[in-house]
Amino acid sequence: MFTRHSRPRTLALCALPVLALFGVAAFAPLPFTLAQPGTTANVLGDDHGTPVISIEGTPTRPTEGQLRMTTIVATGPTADVGIGDVIDSWFRTDRAVMPRDSVYPSGGSEKEIEKHNLDDMAQSQDSAVDAALNYLGKKPGSVDVTLHLADVGGPSAGLFFALGVVDKLDGDGSGGDLTGGRTVAGTGTIEADGDVGAVGGVSLKTQAARRDGATVFLVPKAECKEAKSELPKGLRLIPVTTLKGAVDSLRALDHGGRIPSC
Repeated sequence: MFTRHSRPRTLALCALPVLALFGVAAFAPLPFTLAQPGTTANVLGDDHGTPVISIEGTPTRPTEGQLRMTTIVATGPTADVGIGDVIDSWFRTDRAVMPRDSVYPSGGSEKEIEKHNLDDMAQSQDSAVDAALNYLGKKPGSVDVTLHLADVGGPSAGLFFALGVVDKLDGDGSGGDLTGGRTVAGTGTIEADGDVGAVGGVSLKTQAARRDGATVFLVPKAECKEAKSELPKGLRLIPVTTLKGAVDSLRALDHGGRIPSC
């Protein structure tokens, strides 16, 4: 049984190693990555003078509006992140503290990590093309689709690459643009069967989207809560789980119908 004075004594004794830990942490690098809103890119437009989406072997349609994929910018895998940096970022809405291993695969050099991210992007592009063609009832390989986006790694642009291909080939299916002339942004991985997967840094990506003029943001449904946490004014969230669901929601913005919400 504790006496009235035994508990404070125990806490005081335990405080010594805690203070020592904070003393060490103040100078030692921590296993975190600091992230902030990054650039966005219109997949219906050009990247450094080259179309992001080029299609040969079938007629394409001119498009209006924008489909902007979003990114975050993170400190490098070998960057020293101190406790002061972490505390400062915790109190800012335009910064996020993320476990380093959640951003970069562990155990690799910077060049190996960069290659891993670029490989993920290449795989994502292949899946995006297959998903778009499957949605449109075309056999993969029936048309030649080339995707180009420099200096971006990872798989999180997959949904928007697929939407871009759909818009260039079929629009909203009724002669109009899939965007309805809006600036639509978002994020999400994609599989060849059209399933949309979660990504990281969604609350930062919504900020980048609104900064660059988006009024609609497509978010993987599983990440609605995070997307709402720092949602900028004037940006409407639409949760998605499949490519078909994303297309249906965009069509419903112009043609009426049910539009899901977070």
